[in-house]
Amino acid sequence: MGGSTRLGPDLGSVVVGVDGSSTALTAAFWAAAEAARRNSTLHIFYAADTADRSFYLSAQIIERVHVEGRDMLEVTAAAVSERFPTLYVTTEYSRLDPVSGLHRVGAKYGTTVVGHRGLGGFESLRLGSVGLRIAAAATTPVIVVRGGEDLAESGVVLAAVRDEYDLECARHAAREAELRKATLCLLTAWNVLQYAKTAATMLDDVDEFAGRHVRGLKSVADRVRGEFPVLTVNTEAEKSVSVARVLVEASRHADLLFMGGRRSPGYFGPALGRTAHSLLHHSHCPVELVPRHDDQGSDAS
Repeated sequence: MGGSTRLGPDLGSVVVGVDGSSTALTAAFWAAAEAARRNSTLHIFYAADTADRSFYLSAQIIERVHVEGRDMLEVTAAAVSERFPTLYVTTEYSRLDPVSGLHRVGAKYGTTVVGHRGLGGFESLRLGSVGLRIAAAATTPVIVVRGGEDLAESGVVLAAVRDEYDLECARHAAREAELRKATLCLLTAWNVLQYAKTAATMLDDVDEFAGRHVRGLKSVADRVRGEFPVLTVNTEAEKSVSVARVLVEASRHADLLFMGGRRSPGYFGPALGRTAHSLLHHSHCPVELVPRHDDQGSDAS
């Protein structure tokens, strides 16, 4: 399954946010492997979140945070370089808060990687946490590293497809599958209860709703196969009472799960849909959210 295509997106280089936690270090190693796979640079970023705190933090505390942050970056870079000696690694210390800082460097480098749980800036991904806000408001791909370092590779890259608007997400997944010499699996799932009120007893309408998902999957798969002719592309369609549950279970057998991240306005800023939110909590493999822009509002996805 070697070879590449000029039609595939440029995945860019990789930036990883670290905070000194063990999960952030795991994310740094994962990001380093990804950067090496892309033959690109790994940028290790630490946000001290002191820019707006100078009025109530003493100069001594700010200096201590500065020294500890610099030391942590140096230690992390050394650990990564020891494991990936040929990888070009850069570091950056920022006084910004983690969300603003990672959005800025993510736009510059292409892909942002964070751990699923951390200390200080990167707390566990629960509603309102910094990590979740990074994923929700990003305008470039964000990867949340779930699972341990010792996970056996399955040779499968998984992409969730809801309709034709997920073509760009599927293209990113196809490029990643090429790099990994893996199989690409495009999966669509729909909630059979979603149409209960609108379809009532009209089973033909229910079948039509299901058919829309299958047709969307086929359309995306046909385009991807045409643009990536040497890539093995499989498709799966499944109905369930929980789309998130289908994707979480499928993630057991994937090395990376791609999903187009719909964003909707929220009280505290952009918010992810319920399915994406669930994956960030429960996926068995890393999850990559690719910004999705369409003419439909956010729903359960």
